[in-house]
Amino acid sequence: MTAVKNAIQVFRRFVLGLACLLITDIALAQTTGTAITLGGKPIHTVGKLPPVGSTIKEVTLTGVDLKDNTLADYKGKYVVMNIFPSVNTGVCSKSVRKFNEDAASLKNTAVLCISKDLPFAQKAFCGAEGIKNVIMLSDFRTDFGHTYGVQMADGPMTGLLSRAVIVVNPDGKIIYQQQVPEIGQEPDYAAALAAIK
Repeated sequence: MTAVKNAIQVFRRFVLGLACLLITDIALAQTTGTAITLGGKPIHTVGKLPPVGSTIKEVTLTGVDLKDNTLADYKGKYVVMNIFPSVNTGVCSKSVRKFNEDAASLKNTAVLCISKDLPFAQKAFCGAEGIKNVIMLSDFRTDFGHTYGVQMADGPMTGLLSRAVIVVNPDGKIIYQQQVPEIGQEPDYAAALAAIK
């Protein structure tokens, strides 16, 4: 009799676990976020990038000097937001170096490199790499990731920012955006810079 009761309990737990997985899969499928991949495996962001033509939403980020920076600080300039998980990964650091090179030739443009990295790590990276043409900003104590829909909602990098690029004109309107579909893939630098020229 005890063996039967144990078998029934195990079966109930199995069915309950299966139901929970099914509900989670349905919830993720119906999320308002974006489906992207990490190493080919599907993950999701908490939302979607704001559409081209929309006005940027104001946010506060932290500079390497630990001072607050707002997007309003760059009004009147083109702004390239290079968004990524961590400067301590190969593709992310490559995107910072590439935008640093390109930024030197851009007029009236600020390139903001945004991640959840602590400002100390961002500063150390820039010092070691000779990065001087971009502005490193951290989302470690703010809500940029949720506001712009780029925070990862599941997978091993949950809580970090996805790889994306947003270009804003001097009037604060978004003129280009790209949610990179695979975290290990570089953004389309040429398309982002073409939006400015």
